[in-house]
Amino acid sequence: MPSSTSPDLGGQQLNVQQNVPLAPHTTFGIGGPARYFCRVTSETELLQAIYFAEEKNLSLFTLGGGSNLLVPDAGFDGLVIQIGLEGPIFSNLVDQTATVRFQVPAGHDWDYFVQKTCEGQGYTGVECLAGIPGTVGGTPVQNVGAYGQEVAQTIHSVRVLDLETHAFEDLPAKQCDFGYRSSIFNTRHRGRYIVTQVEFDFDLDARPTLTYADLKNHFANATAPPAPLDIYHAVREIRHRKGMLLVAGEQDCRSAGSFFKNPIVPATILNYIAATLDLDPTIIPNWPAPNGQIKLPAAWLLERAGFHRGFALGEAGISSRHTLALINRGHATAADILKLRDRIQQEIQEKFGIHLEQEPIQPGT
Repeated sequence: MPSSTSPDLGGQQLNVQQNVPLAPHTTFGIGGPARYFCRVTSETELLQAIYFAEEKNLSLFTLGGGSNLLVPDAGFDGLVIQIGLEGPIFSNLVDQTATVRFQVPAGHDWDYFVQKTCEGQGYTGVECLAGIPGTVGGTPVQNVGAYGQEVAQTIHSVRVLDLETHAFEDLPAKQCDFGYRSSIFNTRHRGRYIVTQVEFDFDLDARPTLTYADLKNHFANATAPPAPLDIYHAVREIRHRKGMLLVAGEQDCRSAGSFFKNPIVPATILNYIAATLDLDPTIIPNWPAPNGQIKLPAAWLLERAGFHRGFALGEAGISSRHTLALINRGHATAADILKLRDRIQQEIQEKFGIHLEQEPIQPGT
């Protein structure tokens, strides 16, 4: 059973629990306990938690909605800080521009914020990111993206706690080095910053643009251009159909979403894949990427390598509705998921010469 302690730091109390199971805090429903665990609801509490960890020489891991996370079966031998900064969402017009800026605490539910921006006046910029589980603070870390949008397109700045200086800073978007599913927060400065707030800018004159086939098909017979709120609901419907919307009781939803990133590779790989599969290279789906490279759909590669929807390997498996979602079929362990991951990566490497990178974070690695 978890036990509670209340260390006195700076004259204030911080509620820290011991041996807290982490599986219930993840969408996978997998993982061992945290040696120490606390939920912080303010920047002051966050700083106190950091001092607590430093006093005990503990490793740190910050937890949001647990949606992009695979916790080891052994758990985490340190302090897990759950970011619960919610508070009010502020919005205001930026002086002398057609821009509205939202200030959003990191602990807010992401989908709630997306819905809020789409309602009323209907700001465009994040509507294609509807239905993605997790918190606002997690979105800049991996530059969350879907259906032709990335969160970096609307981020103005990210407020963080710098663990090296114990100071809170506001980092402009250009300093975050956003790339495909990447930022300074999960690359060269991984582990240095904890996000406490994100500022988003929305252009009042912008209109929605549909780039992905699923959305174009959804609105093919529409008599008028869809509003952001229409797209919000359409994306949630599409995600639900693909098993990528968290719905209680649905087995396919016990996952971390897309487990593998779409690989970015040299364009010449198309000829190799075509020869391997005896295909015309022009029919292989791909999108342009920086530096003359291309981005391939990982799901397409999995399917061509024999990893079909519903594929099972013990208690781990692939969603019956989305090839990229590895699922907990009931009693899977982290080891079960990693065994399936390793098998997929090995097959794709051997068949196509492509290494697939996983998206979910693994604490302690």
